Amino acid sequence: MKKVLVIEDDTEIIHLLEIHLKDLGCDVLSACEGDTGLRMAINEVPDLIILDVMLPEMDGIEVCQKIRANQVKSPIMMLTAKSEEIDKVLGLEVGADDYLTKPFSVREFIARVKAIFRRQKMDTQKADGSKNNGSMQFDNLTIDVEMRKVALDGKRIELSPKEFELLVLLSSNPGKSYDRTKLLNLIWGYDFQGYEHTVNSHINRLRSKIEPDMGNPKFILTTWGVGYKFNEEL
Repeated sequence: MKKVLVIEDDTEIIHLLEIHLKDLGCDVLSACEGDTGLRMAINEVPDLIILDVMLPEMDGIEVCQKIRANQVKSPIMMLTAKSEEIDKVLGLEVGADDYLTKPFSVREFIARVKAIFRRQKMDTQKADGSKNNGSMQFDNLTIDVEMRKVALDGKRIELSPKEFELLVLLSSNPGKSYDRTKLLNLIWGYDFQGYEHTVNSHINRLRSKIEPDMGNPKFILTTWGVGYKFNEEL
């Protein structure tokens, strides 16, 4: 049974989502305030978090940021109002995996939830069946695909889900250049066309965690005029 946490201050929306999530066989937890939802996300570690942007006490962007800062890797679907385009961008950049614009249809909500669960299952199957499902070693950087662990000089490096997926994709294909649109489609999906700058933000955060010198990257290289690639010489 999948555990889903709904962080939303509108009790009618919580009730609506709860009905349909339970129809999908989910165990549903809920919180009406951002700080309460944050504590539950950290303590419960749900399989999916539905997070509204407009929340009392602590808004959804800050909640998302703090969830990721606490190394909670649960997928996050943000709920945004139609006029809050900036919140979609910020949500993606602080670690959200998907977003849904209010008002939304129940059918679309269910489809998005199923898609997230499907991706989780596919990621698990890929890890189980991958020839690289042990460890990949690149100089002093170790990437354990199956355990979703990264270490630098033997010290654990905490990455968000998208940072980890970017690193695995690039390192599994050393020397292959990916443009930002391709990376966006492969990691986030086609629904996020137009948010290519999100790729830059994630690459910069990933580099800040694994590169000894941000000004002269060792692992993730910039292919000028194209995008990014993993150093094939390691």
